[in-house]
Amino acid sequence: MHSTTLATASAADVVGADLDYIVDRLRTDFTAMSGKRLLIVGGAGFLGHYMVQAVLHWNMQDFGPPIDLTIYDNWIRGVPDWLKHREGDRNLHLVTHNIIDPLPQSEAIFDYIVHAASIASPIYYRQYPIETMDANVEGLRRLLDYTRDASAQGHPVSGFLFFSTSEIYGDPTPENIPTPETYRGNVSCTGPRACYDESKRYGETLCVNFARQYGLPITVARPFNNYGPGLKITDRRVLPDFARDIFDGRDVHLLSSGSPTRTFCYVADAVVGYYRILMRGRPGEAYNIGNPTPEVTMLDLARKVAAIAAEEFGYSGQVIFSESSDREYLTDNPNRRCPVIDKARSELDFEPSIDLDEGLRRSLLWYSENRVAEDA
Repeated sequence: MHSTTLATASAADVVGADLDYIVDRLRTDFTAMSGKRLLIVGGAGFLGHYMVQAVLHWNMQDFGPPIDLTIYDNWIRGVPDWLKHREGDRNLHLVTHNIIDPLPQSEAIFDYIVHAASIASPIYYRQYPIETMDANVEGLRRLLDYTRDASAQGHPVSGFLFFSTSEIYGDPTPENIPTPETYRGNVSCTGPRACYDESKRYGETLCVNFARQYGLPITVARPFNNYGPGLKITDRRVLPDFARDIFDGRDVHLLSSGSPTRTFCYVADAVVGYYRILMRGRPGEAYNIGNPTPEVTMLDLARKVAAIAAEEFGYSGQVIFSESSDREYLTDNPNRRCPVIDKARSELDFEPSIDLDEGLRRSLLWYSENRVAEDA
């Protein structure tokens, strides 16, 4: 879908084009998963939105035996509409489960496992710090124990992916931006973001040591500012906030000085990277998944979003500076965030190709039809 078609496209067109894009780039990887069983824990979340639908979209192409997909989720916000529409698919199994509890007794033997069960929005993980840490540590440990035991019982898991975060780097020192996987981080262990940052860091430590001690194919993804369809308008991260302002007919509120910089990776590109880690990544290794360019200030991003909304939707608001009612909104917020992706390029053949303007257009179109959502 080219940006010139946006005015006549629908959110379904955006999703359909994105799924075609993902499946085309993952044909080799999905073929290798053909006929196997995949478990995605936390599959109802933002990244699950395309991680799940991409597999089901591949199955519909009849390229080979389907991938059998199971989702564990506690459905704390209910089953999302996009997933309800897939119910009845014989290769999709929805299981109500909180990952911090013992795993359900099941005859299923999983070949691939993805741990995506965690609150990722700073506003919400600061409201639920213990739950966030439990999912990233205790929940992860349960899945790692399953993987170890399955191997010992003669049913080895072929791939395991843990979603960590670029937040494990904290606020990098200037000489470590752009940031490679070898950077050890500059992170507070007691600040308001520590529940997320430090539990992800410890989660990575668990993964590395299980991979080393038991010879398991455990890999780690470090997402850098993914955005796009599936990221709820209530998520309280910057782009959903801008979209909510726009479609509520308000000025775009910038809750900082506008000087911090980020790079952004459209979710269709990111999902390709995540499946590549699962299928091609080296055991015990972490991979940055993001887009190294362009690095933009939050003020430039707000202006860009407002300009695209004006062009495509007739938006007439302005960008204004405001202040969050949350006193800790900017505490420990990194000044810059930009990845080095050389490792993913060379080892996974990962190369994002959907540029920021096009990704923002697709995102705004999706938000234009998804203006109401439960708190994220």
